[in-house]
Amino acid sequence: MKSHCFKNLQNKRAIKTLFEANEEAIENKIVTVSGWVRTVRKKKSFTFIEVNDGSYFENLQVIADHKLKDYESMISSLSTGASLSITGTIAKSLGKGQKIELHAEKVTLYGFCPNDYPLQKKRHSFEFLRTIAHLRPRTNTQGAVARVRSRLTYAVHKFFQERGFIHLQSPIITGSDCEGAGELFQVTTLNLENLPRKEGKIDYNQDFFSKEAYLSVSGQLNGEAYALALSDIYTFGPTFRAENSHTSRHLAEFWMIEPEMAFTDLDGICLLAQEFLTTLIQEALTHCLKDLEFFNQFIEKGLIERLEHVIKTPFIRLPYSEAITLLKKSQRKFEYPVEWGLDLQSEHERYLSEEHFKKPLILTDYPKEIKAFYMRDNEDGKTVAALDVLVPKIGEIIGGSQREERLDILKSKIEKKGLNPNDYKWYLDLRKFATTPHGGFGLGFERFVQFITGIENIRDVIPFPRIPNQCDF
Repeated sequence: MKSHCFKNLQNKRAIKTLFEANEEAIENKIVTVSGWVRTVRKKKSFTFIEVNDGSYFENLQVIADHKLKDYESMISSLSTGASLSITGTIAKSLGKGQKIELHAEKVTLYGFCPNDYPLQKKRHSFEFLRTIAHLRPRTNTQGAVARVRSRLTYAVHKFFQERGFIHLQSPIITGSDCEGAGELFQVTTLNLENLPRKEGKIDYNQDFFSKEAYLSVSGQLNGEAYALALSDIYTFGPTFRAENSHTSRHLAEFWMIEPEMAFTDLDGICLLAQEFLTTLIQEALTHCLKDLEFFNQFIEKGLIERLEHVIKTPFIRLPYSEAITLLKKSQRKFEYPVEWGLDLQSEHERYLSEEHFKKPLILTDYPKEIKAFYMRDNEDGKTVAALDVLVPKIGEIIGGSQREERLDILKSKIEKKGLNPNDYKWYLDLRKFATTPHGGFGLGFERFVQFITGIENIRDVIPFPRIPNQCDF
C-alpha cells in the first residue's frame, strides 16, 4: 500500500456525481474517489469500507478483496475517520438500500486516525459537538447543514440576480447604529490600557477613524443609498450584535440577507418577501432532498410536510392590531403579556402561525414606538408601515418596512429616539436630494436554516458559533 501518492487525483470523482448518474452509464467504469472512512467491516475474505467525501449524504460502499496488494496491513491501518483514495470499478450493488458499490483495485491511505478520535460513536449530543466545532463537520448532521447552507446561499443570489437586483457588499465597520439599540461591538485601535482622554472623556480623535466605530448590525442603511441610485439591490453578509443572550435563538455573529427597493410600498415588499421565502424552500426540497430526509427522520418528524405546506398555502395578511385582538381572545396563558403597544414574543408569533391559522402570515402596521426610527409613519399617527413574516416552528423569520422618505418626519424621529442627527446627515441627504418611496426587509440566514432543517438551536446551523464567553476555533 502506497501512502501520499497524488497520482490520478486529478481524475477523482465526487461521490455525489456517482449516486446521481445513470447507473448503466457508470457501471463497469473505473473511477477514483477520495474521502474519509465512516465504518470498516471485515469479513473472511474481503472488507466493507463505507466512505464519504462530504459531497453527498449517503456513503459509498467499497469492497476491498483480500487479493489486493498489502491487504492485511491496509485493513489493519483503517479505522473510523481515516482519509484515503480508492480506485476501482463501479458495480451494481446486491445489498439493500444502495444501488452501486465500488470494487477496489487500489487503496491509498493519506491520514491514519488514532483511537482517541472523538467521533467514534455514531450519535453525539449537539452540546458535545459544539466543544469540537473543528471536527463536527464530519458528522452526518453538520455535513447536511453545510450542504443546505451552501445550496441556499446559491439560491439567494440566483433569486435576486434573476430579478435584476444588484448585489451590494455593504461595509462591516460602521459609525451608525442602524437599529438604535446600542448593542454594538466597538472597533478601536486605541491602547485600552492607556486610553487618551480629553476633558474627562475618551478622545476618539486619536482613534483610527477619528470617531467611534462599530461592527455593523445591518447593511440596510448603506443599502438604501444604493437603492436610491440603482433601484433594486440586496446585501448578504455577516452582521454583529453584542447582546449578552444565552438563548437558543441568538448569536453574536450571524448572516443577514437584506434587499432594498426604490419606488415600492408595503404591498410590494410583502409580495417580494413571500416569493423569496417560498422560492428558497422549493430550492431546498428540490436540491437537498437526501439531507432533508435525514432531518425529517432524526431531527423533526414531519419536516418535509411542513415545508411543503408553506409553499402550497397562501400567506395571510393581518394588521398587528387584529393580531393582538386574536391573542387576547385565545384564552391562552402566555408567559409574556399581550397588550397593544407591546412587541410580540416568539410564543405569540408561534401561536398565530402554528395553532390559530396553521399557515404562514404577514403581520403589518406595528405601533411606531416599538419599531426602528427609519420605518414610515402611517396616516393614523400611531403605527408604521412595517411587516413581519411569521411561519410555523420559528415565528418571525422576516422583518421589514417601507422606509420613511419624508425628510422632516425622519429628522424628527431620529431626535425623538435620542440619536444625533449629525451622525445621520448622509442618511438624511438621501431624503433631501430627490426622495422616493422605498423599502425592504431582512432575513436572518441562520434562523432560516433552522426553519429548513428543523434544528432547534441556532448554534448548530452556523459553522463556528460566536456567543457570549465563546470565541474559539
